[in-house]
Amino acid sequence: MRKILLLTLLLATLDATDLSQYINKQNCSQIIDKQVFTICYDYEAKGAKYVSYTLDGTKVNSINIKKRSKFYTEKNLPNQYRSHNKDYTHSGYDRGHLANDASFDYDKKVVAKTYTMANIIPQVPNVNRKTWIKAEELERKVAVGLGMVNVLNGVVYSSNPPRIGKNKIAVPDGFWKMIYNDKENYKKCFYYENDLNAIIKGDKLKSHLVNCGSLR
Repeated sequence: MRKILLLTLLLATLDATDLSQYINKQNCSQIIDKQVFTICYDYEAKGAKYVSYTLDGTKVNSINIKKRSKFYTEKNLPNQYRSHNKDYTHSGYDRGHLANDASFDYDKKVVAKTYTMANIIPQVPNVNRKTWIKAEELERKVAVGLGMVNVLNGVVYSSNPPRIGKNKIAVPDGFWKMIYNDKENYKKCFYYENDLNAIIKGDKLKSHLVNCGSLR
């Protein structure tokens, strides 16, 4: 019996999600700690590579503050690597959240943190507003159902990405979301192409499901 228990614990440890594989000094030009979420920032892209956070199921959806903050430039970054709100004006892309505001709208100061431009990437409007939002809704549902959930968002850039704005912000090829709670043996991952020609009609959340092991 003891051997079975030890084996079970060992397998659980081996299968545990290791954030350090993604957010580390080799992958990130700078790691920004926003207290409620962490940003792995890429100087070349002038945008995030990864954003991670943990949601408390007792806080999510508890208040739903209606008034949203203004986007602001991340002053923890060197000037030459910052993205700015105006970079998105007339670009054809949304200011897309990675740590989404709706998952943190239980406190004014907390939700305001999600409006740092370091947490924003250029997202195709239809993808941001109609498909990616479904994965965001799922993370909150899982947090409430399991009591807590961890979320890791990743961004995929090409070697020569298109760029927008005066500061030449890289437009990603796609982005993904990993929603997991290792203790409850729950893990689901979703990938989205950042395609201006993406077909939105009839889009289902399950159609974006991918093998979590394939994500980098």
